[in-house]
Amino acid sequence: MGQIEWAMWANEQALASGLILLAGGIVAVAGQFKGWQFGAYSIAAGVFVSLLEYPRSKRKKGSTIERCGQKYMTAVVKAFGPLTRNYYVRAFLHAGLAVPGGFILATVLGTVCLGIAAIIYLLAAISGEEWRPIEMREEPKLRVAETIKRPPQNPPPRPPPEVRRKQVDEGHVNPIVVQDEV
Repeated sequence: MGQIEWAMWANEQALASGLILLAGGIVAVAGQFKGWQFGAYSIAAGVFVSLLEYPRSKRKKGSTIERCGQKYMTAVVKAFGPLTRNYYVRAFLHAGLAVPGGFILATVLGTVCLGIAAIIYLLAAISGEEWRPIEMREEPKLRVAETIKRPPQNPPPRPPPEVRRKQVDEGHVNPIVVQDEV
């Protein structure tokens, strides 16, 4: 069996927890909960985590589907270098960001989810994974001459290849092909 890429799981978990933290913060501030200042903090932390986690990392094997508009945030994440690429840093950052959200009920769910994402990022870091940007490579354009291997010999409508082979084996000759060869 293959190795689990923990970073893919952690990225999805952290993105969802950032959005949950944001929603809980909005509820706390709009509802004027006791300690609503923690809700305001959760809004800022949720936006920060969501923006940090939006760009996916490139997988070691296989293909990675890029999120819509990811290339803009990828440039920002790349600009911060090792601070955003290292999963140890992300694990401790998420763990630290999660603590203040635990003081009011509206943001507890986002806090717990962000704590779980921090644990998964720690597993990814221990496994030796690192954030790598998805770089779009341009596929080489094929020239028309390279795409045509052998032009058709019969005019349309052409029978399927299996029927054509049977006709040649049974001795049926296509009169158009015979005229071209003569």
